[in-house]
Amino acid sequence: MGSNAVDDLIEASSGVHYSGFHMEQPRTPEIEQPTTSIDDSVHKQPFIIGVAGGAASGKTTVCDLIIEQLRDQRVVLVNQDSFYHTLTPEELTKVHEYNFDHPDAFDTEKLLRVVEELKQGQAVDIPKYDYKSYKNDVFPLRRVNPSDVIILEGILIFHDPRVRDLMNMKIFVDTVQMLMYVSRGE
Repeated sequence: MGSNAVDDLIEASSGVHYSGFHMEQPRTPEIEQPTTSIDDSVHKQPFIIGVAGGAASGKTTVCDLIIEQLRDQRVVLVNQDSFYHTLTPEELTKVHEYNFDHPDAFDTEKLLRVVEELKQGQAVDIPKYDYKSYKNDVFPLRRVNPSDVIILEGILIFHDPRVRDLMNMKIFVDTVQMLMYVSRGE
């Protein structure tokens, strides 16, 4: 993709789609618009892509492919896993019963603040979740600068309508694993 990759991506994502394929629609003639100059001080809103799917469904692979295709753009990947709540002492005593795949396991308010700051052109610090101590305040935090494209990735990234409404494009990765049974002729 060239220097207009984000604009091309936005245009390509509009229109009728079926399973990722564009259905041809008749185009209306374009109306010539008056030429205006764009002030460099005006902040351009980033294009936000949500990538959801089950555990081990291929979300990371899809995100890597998107990033590879947008190599001429500034792209940042924000993982929902970074926003797990720090477990309380009581939850730690029953950590084997804690459901990390439940919407309440995530600090969605913090995720919303981070994305809003990125949208406003501000650098942010993304927490690091430590899966051994079950804390999300492990230092150093990951510093993320404003970008042209923000990819939000996670198993439940589409659950909260406030997060979902921030997205310009939503991708759900649904991978079916095939198991082959080998018979020994018994």
